[in-house]
Amino acid sequence: MRRIQDFEWLPAAALVSLISTPLAAQDVPWTPLARGSDNIEVLGHLPLGHRLSIADMDVEQELDRPYAYVARMVYGTEGPKGTDIISIEDPESPELIYEWRIENQDLHLPTGGMDVKHFKWGDRYYVVQSLQFGQGGPDSDMGAVILDVTDLPDPSSVHEVARIREPDMPGGFHNIFIYKHSDGRVYLFTTARAPGALVYDLGMIVEGHLEGARIGMVPVPDSPLAGGGGGSYHDFYVGYHPDTGEDRFYGGGTGGYYVYDVSDLQNPVLRITLTGISGVRSGHTFTPGPHGRYVIAETEYQYAPLRIFDLQPALEGQAANIRSPIAAYTADWQHLLHNHEVRWPLVFASGYLDGLQIFSLADPANPVTVGYYDTYIGPPNTDRYSQFNGAFGVDVRNQDGLIVVSDMSTGLWTFRMDGFQGWSGEQWGVPDISSAQKWDEPLRRPISD
Repeated sequence: MRRIQDFEWLPAAALVSLISTPLAAQDVPWTPLARGSDNIEVLGHLPLGHRLSIADMDVEQELDRPYAYVARMVYGTEGPKGTDIISIEDPESPELIYEWRIENQDLHLPTGGMDVKHFKWGDRYYVVQSLQFGQGGPDSDMGAVILDVTDLPDPSSVHEVARIREPDMPGGFHNIFIYKHSDGRVYLFTTARAPGALVYDLGMIVEGHLEGARIGMVPVPDSPLAGGGGGSYHDFYVGYHPDTGEDRFYGGGTGGYYVYDVSDLQNPVLRITLTGISGVRSGHTFTPGPHGRYVIAETEYQYAPLRIFDLQPALEGQAANIRSPIAAYTADWQHLLHNHEVRWPLVFASGYLDGLQIFSLADPANPVTVGYYDTYIGPPNTDRYSQFNGAFGVDVRNQDGLIVVSDMSTGLWTFRMDGFQGWSGEQWGVPDISSAQKWDEPLRRPISD
């Protein structure tokens, strides 16, 4: 039986060919006693308590900063509201080293912490925890808290730097993305009760200049699916494209998915729309590969697969709108895949009831499963829609290939996949671009300069 580790000596092109063929991951059916493919190794598992209290997560990329950040939420009546900081210095024994909690937990109405990201500014490291508190309790106008985590692993060194509030848009921030722009600044993109993604200059905020730190908004185009209530984004990704020198925003929201040039954040320019897609009223998670040609698009309902789109006709000016996917991927047609990380040609997905799912887009028109592990084998959710349980967040550490998953009920998991010992674009002949930001990289300049 062939496994990826048996071919580590192959050049990237040959390995792409190998990954595009069925592997052992598809040879053995899932059972409660065989929860994963034989090329996935469970390194560690840290239960974090309270069913349905664990949301998204983020991992630092530097090996000398082995920290994972997990958002904590209340679902129903149980669970904390805040952030857990976990040391993964020993991936086989993840250790909870710090808990940040909003004060007066019982007074703050759900949900609490949803999305979490880290960033570096100057020589200091920070965490942004998005927050959503209901009206009727305190802080319904607070969207995020920023923590200074520079001096970890000393838990006493963690301290608040700022709280971001939007009094005119109560309800907090649902999803966030942090991006080091080609202009050298670090920006926070947020989902709020606004007709677009709000953008904040994080350097200004941590230097004490909260006023004026919101520097722009990426709008949601008008859509007949808005139903008269205006549009909004759910999730997004921002990346640099060296072929054009553009910073591009990829947003999923009302009506579908949208790509903007955000090189000038004061004047975002709509480049591509993906609307009129059968089965998609609202986009959810939306992530491109490093070239920006192929994109993975999620919409949030049972039975919905991840859709794969080819944007080349739009990039070449042949079409302004793309409405037909070239492929789709799902682990179980009765379920739903959720968040995903792209390390081209691999896609790492947190699949709710299907756990960690890894598939290859070496042939984008024919996605192939290359690994999986089910982090949750309990019953479907009966409190909300059935899919809302299991694997929620996923991240990949590029330097060594460590895979980390947050499960809504079972906690934090660390994994290795045979043959996957790290990722860089150069290994695959693509731009070295993923969600992992390069905080110390020199200022980018457009190719025309």
